[in-house]
Amino acid sequence: MHAITVRGRNAGIAAGLLAVATLTAATACSTSDRPAHAEGPATAAASASVSARPAESLRPLLQQALPDVTGKTFTSAVVELPPNASAAPHRHGQAFVYAYVLEGAVRSKLDDKPVTTYHQGENWVEQPGTDHVLTENVSQTQPAKLLVVFVSNTGDKLKVDDPTP
Repeated sequence: MHAITVRGRNAGIAAGLLAVATLTAATACSTSDRPAHAEGPATAAASASVSARPAESLRPLLQQALPDVTGKTFTSAVVELPPNASAAPHRHGQAFVYAYVLEGAVRSKLDDKPVTTYHQGENWVEQPGTDHVLTENVSQTQPAKLLVVFVSNTGDKLKVDDPTP
C-alpha cells in the first residue's frame, strides 16, 4: 500500500482542479446560478469609472465547494478584456489563483515583481494576498481572454479593488 504525502495529495488536487477548469472552458459550460460572491459587469462598470480605458468583465463558469477541504470553494471564470482594457489594482483575498491566457496577450504585475506579458497559451499563479498592481490588454485592436481558477475561502469575494489614494 502506498503512503500518500500531503504534497502528493495537494498536487493531485491541483491537477484535478486544472483539468476541471480546462474542460469547463472548453465546453463553454455555464452555471445558471450566478455565485453570490462573484464579481461581474457591475464591478467592470465601477472600475471603468476609475479610468477612461475599458474595463475587464468576469463571467463565472462553475462554482463548487471542494470535497474533503472544508471551507474552500473552487470557482472557474472567464475574464474578458476588450481592446486597450485595464483592470483597477486589486487583490483576490486569501484565494489561490491560476490564470491561463485563452486568447490575446495580457500585461500583468504582481506585488513588486517585474511587469510580465503573457500570450495565448501561457499562464501564471497568484498566491493568497497578492496585490495585482497591473492587468491590461496589450492590444489596442484585439480582445484578450483569460480562464481564471480560484480556490477561495467559501463566501469570500473573488476580487476586491485596492482603495484609491
